[in-house]
Amino acid sequence: MARRGWVFNPGSGGVNIPEDVQDEVRKRIMRIADERFKGKYTRLDIRFRGQFCYIDAFTDSLVVDDDSNPEAWGETKEEYIERVRNTPTHLCRLRYFGSDKWGFASYTYSNEKYELSVYPDGEFFGKPEEAFMSSAEMYLND
Repeated sequence: MARRGWVFNPGSGGVNIPEDVQDEVRKRIMRIADERFKGKYTRLDIRFRGQFCYIDAFTDSLVVDDDSNPEAWGETKEEYIERVRNTPTHLCRLRYFGSDKWGFASYTYSNEKYELSVYPDGEFFGKPEEAFMSSAEMYLND
């Protein structure tokens, strides 16, 4: 008979993120974003809900050139540009486990959901800046 035991799953659980941690994480991510990805995004949206921190970027990278015809898509060029500027690029979702211990899930556009990821060092836990950099390198670089 197989023994049943407890197994830790880095893709579930977590604890609510205190406000002071939220403020600190927001500052840390913005600092690294300004240092390493300036000009690659127009703004970042860093929001918190329960044990999660979601990071989205807004860009102008999909704005059409003068040879395009957005009217053929049922909208004016101005409407298209406004829509693109207000459509986020989902980067990642962080899961808080306390004491600056964060799980990481990248957004996959092929499945349109967040998928459990490992940090570049191969670990399931790391710092928020490392998760942001990994996702930003994937989605914000040319």
